[in-house]
Amino acid sequence: MASNDSAIPPHAHAAVSMEVPLKTSAPPPEYSATRGAGGSKKHAVVDVFFRVVLFATSVAAIVLLVISNQTELIPIAPGIAISRTGKFSHSPAHINLLATLCTAALYSIITGLISVFALRKPGGTSTKLNFHFVIVDSLLLGIMAAATGASGGVSYVGLKGNSHSRWNEICDTYDTYCLRVGASIALSLASSVTLLLLVWINVYALSKKIARR
Repeated sequence: MASNDSAIPPHAHAAVSMEVPLKTSAPPPEYSATRGAGGSKKHAVVDVFFRVVLFATSVAAIVLLVISNQTELIPIAPGIAISRTGKFSHSPAHINLLATLCTAALYSIITGLISVFALRKPGGTSTKLNFHFVIVDSLLLGIMAAATGASGGVSYVGLKGNSHSRWNEICDTYDTYCLRVGASIALSLASSVTLLLLVWINVYALSKKIARR
């Protein structure tokens, strides 16, 4: 009597073995898509937060710069003094800083609203939007850093003077003016750092999306 194994054709074993499902450690596509959407949402939330910070620091710097005017009596002879007002508009560097801060405040409102609308979408911010944010944030970062540096240089001369150029310090007379301008420059520096963080956040989000493809 022939055995049961000899009764089964050889190709039947191959067919049976091919029907065994392959084990894989890769997650299902639905899981990967859900996880990717969750990460994109987190990046969008952080992006909105820092754009609110950018708006707050820019507006505060604008207010301090605008209200920095100070009027003092400057003695020119014994018993004679004239009234002089220290204004931020006397320096082109401060005017440039004010224009840059206004641009940053308006930009933060527009991009913040765009990020909020992106949060309402299922996939969060798109790759194209992250790319645009990186480009424009980097451009504004360069402008803001340049304006802050130029204004800081002029303010330093007003604080310390320059004996080689015969420029006298003015902060011993216009103390409130210098204090407010200095605070405005510090907030402008904070705005620059915030823009730098926004660039990093969007570059990171962009790299994550590219890696998942």
